[in-house]
Amino acid sequence: MEIKTAKTLREVLAHSDVKYNLSVPQLVEIAVKRGEGVLTDQGALNTLTGKYTGRSPKDKFFVEEESVRGKINWGPTNQPIAADQFARLYGDVLDYLQGKELFVFDGFAGAEQAYRLPLRVVNEYAWHNLFAHQLFIRPTAAELAAHEPDFTIISAPGFKADPAVHGTRSETFIIISFERKTILIGGTEYAGEMKKSIFTVMNYLLPEKNVLSMHCSANVGQDGKVALFFGLSGTGKTTLSADPNRFLIGDDEHGWSENGVFNIEGGCYAKCIRLSKEGEPQIWQAISFGTVLENVDVDPLTRKADYDSDRYTENTRAAYPVEKIPGAVIPGVGGHPEVIIFLTADSFGVIPPISKLTKEQAMYHFLSGYTSKMAGTERGVTTPQTEFSTCFGAPFLPLDPLVYAEMLGKKIVQHNVRVYLVNTGWTGGPVGVGKRMNLAYTRAMVAAAINGELENVSFVTDPVFGVEVPTSCPGVPAEVLQPRNTWADKAAYDRQASDLAGRFAENFRKKFPQAAEIAQHGPRI
Repeated sequence: MEIKTAKTLREVLAHSDVKYNLSVPQLVEIAVKRGEGVLTDQGALNTLTGKYTGRSPKDKFFVEEESVRGKINWGPTNQPIAADQFARLYGDVLDYLQGKELFVFDGFAGAEQAYRLPLRVVNEYAWHNLFAHQLFIRPTAAELAAHEPDFTIISAPGFKADPAVHGTRSETFIIISFERKTILIGGTEYAGEMKKSIFTVMNYLLPEKNVLSMHCSANVGQDGKVALFFGLSGTGKTTLSADPNRFLIGDDEHGWSENGVFNIEGGCYAKCIRLSKEGEPQIWQAISFGTVLENVDVDPLTRKADYDSDRYTENTRAAYPVEKIPGAVIPGVGGHPEVIIFLTADSFGVIPPISKLTKEQAMYHFLSGYTSKMAGTERGVTTPQTEFSTCFGAPFLPLDPLVYAEMLGKKIVQHNVRVYLVNTGWTGGPVGVGKRMNLAYTRAMVAAAINGELENVSFVTDPVFGVEVPTSCPGVPAEVLQPRNTWADKAAYDRQASDLAGRFAENFRKKFPQAAEIAQHGPRI
């Protein structure tokens, strides 16, 4: 294949109208002037991302390069693309961008100085650059003056790839090159691709430095005790970590080094479908000037946001600096966690609302990454469906998942961490029969796990899932703690629990045949 010689990014920036490191007001002004978004009555910038209202995992690739051979866990979520095809696409994107008005943000990923990654983000859209400014770690004036990026994101939503020419699957592409230290994004306006691409990069780089990278939120109490919250979208990770009685370290991505945990980001990216001031006051207050909203239904006259509306998507989002959360920890670093919470939204209604895990069970549930899709939340989903996302973040793991699981197991032992599985899903029956777990009860259970109150109660072993279930918990009716007792039809519960246990086993056997020892600590068939 003949490859067009690509000019360098430096040359493109030198021959384009580039705005470097603009302030939030400047970026908002430009975005509104260019018609990229509108201001809501709360001062947030609402944007619409077109047909792509979420990530495009099937359009994500890693460049096949010598440095990654034998390291990338190739498969459906880690697809290879040839170096010559990437070079062609890279050159075509630079040609497309040259001469345009471009926006550059310089900052960091990783709040711990020893492990932070200097970034440069080059955007075609002003609102994308505002998103980067709010989500990544913002430099001080001195840091900016000396900034030398180690990794660069080039985001060109208006450029559409040609699969026949560029080797992509569609017009959309998210491609990571570790040798060029570049992330190339095009064909999609969904800003979350930038955030998650950097997380993917950190998931590759940090374990090589003996740092566990994690898809979790983290907070800390006044006593300095840190808690981690793992969970897929819709399980309550952001909601439960934004606790007014604790201080937020970060809501989504963290590293765990020999010094403790640290936030990879400088902002939060909260789902805001059905957001209310009463239910999630901290997130509600954070939606103000400088916050970027994605795909929220906004009244064209009053500019009032309708957070209950899914007119454009269920995946409505709010992006804001972590500083907008009262008492947020800046910089986002904390000590070693004392408690880990695995969150699942079990729409089958059979997993206990809270249970204690051994180290081996923690590794099993970490690798399983279970939750369930609820009927009605996605087109074609009419009954509850299981979803297993390895390490609670399968799309973002370049390495073999056992690398992350084994690191987690070692740290649990090394720091004597208590681990709990919390079901924020259904009780009393599956969707359509039972009801969603009372949020006040969930908060009480999480608080009891974190402050150590559950260490003083008795436990019973769940006969199906093998986990230890407390017989009492402050602020929670005892009958709620045993899921079978909440079902009117006990035989139906037994059938459903056995069925879900079988799904766990099938998933684990299929994905981790080499982890037979860990498999023994899963649900009992």
